[in-house]
Amino acid sequence: MISANLSAIFYLISGVLFILALRGLSSPETSRQGNFFGILGMTIAITVTFLSLGNFSAGFIYVIIFLLAGGSVGAFIAYKIPMTAMPELVAGFHSLVGLAAVFVAIAAFLNPGAFNLGAPGNIKLGSLIEMSIGAAVGAITFSGSVIAFLKLQGIMSGSPITFKGQHPLNALILFSIIILIFLLCTSQSSNLFWTLLVVSFLIGFLLIIPIGGADMPVVISMLNSYSGWAAAGIGFTLENSALIITGALVGSSGAILSYIMCKGMNRSFFNVILGGWGATDQSSTNQNKEQKPVKSGNADDAAFLMKNASSVIIVPGYGMAVAQAQHALREMVDTLKKDGIKVSYAIHPVAGRMPGHMNVLLAEANVPYDEVFELEEINNDFANADVAFVIGANDVTNPVAKTDPQSPIYGMPVLDVEKCKSVLFVKRSLSPGYAGIDNDLFYKENTLMLFADAKKMTEDITKNL
Repeated sequence: MISANLSAIFYLISGVLFILALRGLSSPETSRQGNFFGILGMTIAITVTFLSLGNFSAGFIYVIIFLLAGGSVGAFIAYKIPMTAMPELVAGFHSLVGLAAVFVAIAAFLNPGAFNLGAPGNIKLGSLIEMSIGAAVGAITFSGSVIAFLKLQGIMSGSPITFKGQHPLNALILFSIIILIFLLCTSQSSNLFWTLLVVSFLIGFLLIIPIGGADMPVVISMLNSYSGWAAAGIGFTLENSALIITGALVGSSGAILSYIMCKGMNRSFFNVILGGWGATDQSSTNQNKEQKPVKSGNADDAAFLMKNASSVIIVPGYGMAVAQAQHALREMVDTLKKDGIKVSYAIHPVAGRMPGHMNVLLAEANVPYDEVFELEEINNDFANADVAFVIGANDVTNPVAKTDPQSPIYGMPVLDVEKCKSVLFVKRSLSPGYAGIDNDLFYKENTLMLFADAKKMTEDITKNL
């Protein structure tokens, strides 16, 4: 057993390591170092927590067993999961964090003496407030993350699910949660506690179902923030400084990321939270799709255009992730660079299904960091580029975001690929993107559609080059 003062020092060290981890993860160049700091900080926090327990009872063995079991399952999932399923994995893990907060709150409410919080029916007021808030936020995180997982996995429609009076109902439920917490703190009734949990689970579902596919990356970062605040709330209940620090860091960083992404998409943060974006009628957008002329080509056509270009901009998207085409893309780019052609990559803030999705895939293929540019850095270059090679990036290249006020993505900054002399768009079909709307770029005069699997098409282009 170690003293409380020594535990506090080690928890502070782990907190500093978590801050360094966040700083490292802010850039691809330092992300490995950031991961190392995060792992080291968590290892110290877990070790100190165990050493602080003092008398190791028989129950301690069960803790070790479940810790090893959970760690083994997590390691196996992390090893086997493809990068295409990373957003779903993140949403699933967020749900587990929320559920863990709910379970800790239930245990503390039913047996407060084990947590030094008082006795049943006579729990310390401050602890009860913290416990109630942590449980409510945890329940919202769990149910909301489940809906996000189902939408991302395709089990549930990615389209917004709305009904009349939805926003007033959500406001009423959120207000009722505040009232329930107040009544619970005054009466400490177990019935009110269980009601609070049920209502919190319900509002989690209702908050996420009306959010459309175009805004799912924001939802992921928002749920990340929720999971952090849930952990921080339970940290206060357990009087564990490491959990408070970690939860606050995750909660605040997730909130900041959500704000940055909303700003990058020209979205109101509160409108995304309340849902309903993307709920417009898409029939007018898609009804004339088959009547529009589309130019299609093959790998030989694409290779000819690229070989005679002086500059090429690559725009990766979720289609590249699905096809696992990042390595084939890197090989194609290397071939182009050998011929003296300037190549760069343009990354939209919400390309893929979660923040940084494309950056991670390109890093996996060892693409040099200095060739990868964010939207603000490269958008003006499209007008001077000879070829834009769009590999599965649909919604983030759709010009309708600038022209159609009725579109669910109207106002979202998009990559100006249509300004290139030639646009090569690799896609299996003319089907709409995750936002559920047709892409006007398909029908532009300077666009050549390459209908094929992204990896197969990229490999064929490399052969022709």
